[in-house]
Amino acid sequence: MTPKSQKWMQLPRSIAIGHGIIADTGRMCTELKLGKRAIVVTGRKTREIAGVAVADILSNDGFATDIAIVTNADQENIDSVIAAAENAPFLVGVGGGTVIDVAKLASTMLDIPFLSVPTAASHDGIASMRASIARDGDTVSVPAQAPLGIIADTEIIARAPYRFLASGCGDLISNYTAVLDWELAHRLRNAPYSEYAATLSRMTAQIVMDRAETIKPELEESARLVIKALVSSGVAMSIAGSSMPASGSEHKFSHALDRIAPEPALHGEQCGVGTIMMMYLHGGNWQQIRAALRTIGAPTTAAELGIPDRCIIDALVYASEIRPERYTILGTGLTEDAAMNVARITGVV
Repeated sequence: MTPKSQKWMQLPRSIAIGHGIIADTGRMCTELKLGKRAIVVTGRKTREIAGVAVADILSNDGFATDIAIVTNADQENIDSVIAAAENAPFLVGVGGGTVIDVAKLASTMLDIPFLSVPTAASHDGIASMRASIARDGDTVSVPAQAPLGIIADTEIIARAPYRFLASGCGDLISNYTAVLDWELAHRLRNAPYSEYAATLSRMTAQIVMDRAETIKPELEESARLVIKALVSSGVAMSIAGSSMPASGSEHKFSHALDRIAPEPALHGEQCGVGTIMMMYLHGGNWQQIRAALRTIGAPTTAAELGIPDRCIIDALVYASEIRPERYTILGTGLTEDAAMNVARITGVV
């Protein structure tokens, strides 16, 4: 095996999913031999939802704990967590994407492990090796370490606003076009490709599509289904050693909207809408994608995203400039007329 063919895969060692499973946080930390002092990284709202509960559970199990509050996914908050975690052997991120991304990046910089305790199932960052951070007025995706353990309490996740769960479904369904883009980049640009990662990524999208009618608000079974799929999507990225199994042209479109729209929607919501249009460009069954998102209750139009039609067109034109080194169906970009046609034919505008 040559050095170029060697690759490290970083996967969660322990994953606990179920009703009331948050009570096993201390047990997981003990089994993973993480040490006896933890910094619980959480948000202002998620502190009351689960952050304090996790700190209390750890304290009752003999761990010394402190709580660090996160307000944004930016370097200032990462630095604040790093300062709070001095001499702490591990972190526990309790919250949504912002909290977990900050815990992920802080632990990476500190070179200590972290546990992911999601309070919502809004995107696949709960298990992945990448994190989103605000830099220079923009949101960028950067490499990070995967969580050593994941504790997903379906009771807590099912109580979160249903919009978050529907957003997670949009992020998962977007794996379809991400894999198509990846295969295209492999054929046309000789991009490294993993059939195992591609198959796993596509399977997670298919499970959500097949079960769309069963995904409902406040159902723990729905939360369990989506969380398992999100973890699988994160694992696919770890196997590939990149985000390509779950991030293609539809993610470029979403990141473009983040820059252009006055008030962007949730990441997974935007990716779902982007998947409809990118599947059209790939010549696939975009109608099936749209139908599944509608069944789940996720947005399928600009109006449902709360974003002006003009921003959709501008984002389609601009999207190819996001991570231009990553080849997708967008190629070197769409003309404004082509973007208008795509958005109108698919009913997005």
